[in-house]
Amino acid sequence: MSPSIPPAVVIVPGLRDHVPDHWQTILADKIADARTVPPLTNDRLSCDAQVAALDEVLSDVSGPVVLVAHSAGVMTTVHWARRHRRPVRGALLAAPPDFDTPLPEGYPTLEALTENGWTPAPRTPLPFPSIVAASTNDPLADFDRVAALAGAWGSRLENLGPVGHLNPAAGYGEWPRAEEFIRELGLTSPDTSA
Repeated sequence: MSPSIPPAVVIVPGLRDHVPDHWQTILADKIADARTVPPLTNDRLSCDAQVAALDEVLSDVSGPVVLVAHSAGVMTTVHWARRHRRPVRGALLAAPPDFDTPLPEGYPTLEALTENGWTPAPRTPLPFPSIVAASTNDPLADFDRVAALAGAWGSRLENLGPVGHLNPAAGYGEWPRAEEFIRELGLTSPDTSA
């Protein structure tokens, strides 16, 4: 059965400030009526605050959505899915970081991530279809650990090859495959069970 209501696209960025040349920003400008979870000015590192910000954006959407998360936005999404239920058609989970192991210098410490509720990473199946798009040379996550998370979440794993953290520093800018994944997820019936 084909879904009758096209899903809204909700962009879930990571913890960094708004970056104009990030593929999520470019995507938000291209998709009519796309919504983006705004960056927090207070409690930016708080998992609870990030989850609440996502839920607030979703509360303004009537009908199904496709979530498009990158980096810490992926972790926000999986934490949100453990606590809330809304009509989500699917989720693109791009370049999830491994918050259960120390990150490179300049990123939050493992202790700070734990104190702010990010660890351990949820390892339960998501209640909606999802695609984990992972890099083989992401400085924030080992591919095998991301593959294990994808398996725990019930997500399809897409190996993107050596694309770094899939951000402007790694040369992404526009990322056309995101639109392909979104189209695919938007066609998935919400009644489909894995």
